[in-house]
Amino acid sequence: MVFKINIGTKEGKTYKLEAEAPELVGKSLHDKISGKEISPELNDYQFEIMGTSDKAGFTSMEDVEGIGLKKVLLTYGKGMHKKPKGDKKKGKKPKGLRLRKTVRGKVISPAIVQINLKITKEGSKKLSEIFPEQNKPKEKSEEKKE
Repeated sequence: MVFKINIGTKEGKTYKLEAEAPELVGKSLHDKISGKEISPELNDYQFEIMGTSDKAGFTSMEDVEGIGLKKVLLTYGKGMHKKPKGDKKKGKKPKGLRLRKTVRGKVISPAIVQINLKITKEGSKKLSEIFPEQNKPKEKSEEKKE
């Protein structure tokens, strides 16, 4: 199975990678993994699994055990970002709103599609050198001709 892996850096840059990594199956959220389990070029790196989601977009929650889907009562936060009807104010958490949502367990299974990682130990080679095609700055639109 091919995972879409997002590697987040401290600077806020995210490097995207598609890799076949059967060693990740069975790991759970907040486990530490070495970079060689993902790709040989990430040999010196160490990562922490921060989050996952499956093919339907259901997020994994650390409170739910196992690999299956489960309906959980959630308040505003991870997995639930709804606002009450009639509340148009932005940036304010809704008070008392709880919804029953479907989430996935914290263990990585073959149903998982996307895995988000955080770097805990940097390797000798920078990620910008490993992924040169993702390091390009965004092109600005051409200046208006006078």
